[in-house]
Amino acid sequence: MSVLDVVQALPGIEELRRRSRALAMCEAIISPDWESRYYSYDSRWNPERGEHLASMRNGSGDEYSIVFSPAGVYIRGLDHEAPQAPGLFDDVPEVFAAQVGETAFSQGANVCLWRETGDQRWHGRGPDDVAWLFELLVEGTPEAYQEFAEDYYEEDVDLAAVTEVFALRPLSDPLVRRLNPAVTVDYLAGDIEEIDYPR
Repeated sequence: MSVLDVVQALPGIEELRRRSRALAMCEAIISPDWESRYYSYDSRWNPERGEHLASMRNGSGDEYSIVFSPAGVYIRGLDHEAPQAPGLFDDVPEVFAAQVGETAFSQGANVCLWRETGDQRWHGRGPDDVAWLFELLVEGTPEAYQEFAEDYYEEDVDLAAVTEVFALRPLSDPLVRRLNPAVTVDYLAGDIEEIDYPR
């Protein structure tokens, strides 16, 4: 997969938001310890600017940040083994200037993608060898997440339960316990609110 492939394959803004919330909710259920989660979603990240933040971090220095804002979506990715890309932000529209300069993203970046509200396609720059960061977002299926989670957490993951979460169906204790017998909906209340997952 190349960066061009990612640009062509990413879904529209609202579908990307839906996938990001589903990934974050699955992670919150399977991995209650926030520090151990791979995917997260914060609907209260910057209320003054009306921004939500979806993120990925693998604990080895690789990560991405997706800022959903009224202006559109800004994505930065960092593969810690890939070189920095010169001129990476040269073509980013001015409406995303605050995101480009965001201090929380000071770790750097070697891929940048964006799509303004009302735009019909994604744009981006970066070396092809960092495109892997977005593979699960591009695939966007419960099956893809199940495969990832079983490999990452080294345990069986109930595909039918993941499918319900990916459909953003309201959680129930029986559903949650199929993914993690140790948690309940009440236990997840803070995560549900942060992710803005449907109740």
